[in-house]
Amino acid sequence: MNRPLKTTSRPQLALQSYLDALLQDATEEPLSEVVEDPEALDEFQAAVLEEQARDAQAPVEVIAEIEFPVEVPQELVTPIPTVAPQVLVEPIADVHLPPSNTPPPEDSDGRPSWAVEPFECLLFDVAGLTLAVPLVCLGSIYPLAGHDLTPLFGQPDWFLGILPSQAGNLKVLDTARWVMPDRYRDDFRQGLQYVISVQGYEWGLAVHQVSRSLRLNPNEIKWRSHRGQRPWLAGTVIEHMCALLDVAQLAELIASGGAKHLGAAKSLHSLP
Repeated sequence: MNRPLKTTSRPQLALQSYLDALLQDATEEPLSEVVEDPEALDEFQAAVLEEQARDAQAPVEVIAEIEFPVEVPQELVTPIPTVAPQVLVEPIADVHLPPSNTPPPEDSDGRPSWAVEPFECLLFDVAGLTLAVPLVCLGSIYPLAGHDLTPLFGQPDWFLGILPSQAGNLKVLDTARWVMPDRYRDDFRQGLQYVISVQGYEWGLAVHQVSRSLRLNPNEIKWRSHRGQRPWLAGTVIEHMCALLDVAQLAELIASGGAKHLGAAKSLHSLP
């Protein structure tokens, strides 16, 4: 069966004939003997020129540049630091009670306004000492165990750090340094469990244990007529063997910088 002939232009046939002759007798005959007909040689040259002209007019195929991803060694990659969101400590109890509207009697002997009639108190322990604080002076109780305080550089020793809470940044005081400066030890900072915020102030008292609340009658308290070096000590509750804390006097002592005997160089108002 005959194969179909492929239609080819005359210049291409002349070029192909010349190449076939070269391949057949390239080692035996010189180029002048292969192409004997000068007319055929001219035709071959014309075919070559025509093919060159055709190639010059052909569109150039452009190979698209392939972009390969560059792999950077892991040890050279600088990780982007992630900022953990600040965890706000929620209170476990709100203990504040609104103050009574009853005016103090004239013979109150300089007692605080909350002490002219029976009042509710919260009992808590600080390094083995039991303190009683009127609920009208307190705010909320926050857990301290398991939460880190944010320290601030250059603050006095009685400042433990910042406790972020839903009510704002709470400045935490080392309560033991205030109530027992004479026998204070560094290990008193260990085992602190709670922070009790003080109503009307941006600070709280760090304590070891919260005991219970009770109702006190002013007649059950041995009041101190002269506060001396401990103006925060309003009196003692003999039946319960605890000290009654006057929060307003403690706040005034802190704000006025009266803690110089504790080695504090700054008042609480100077804290950022």
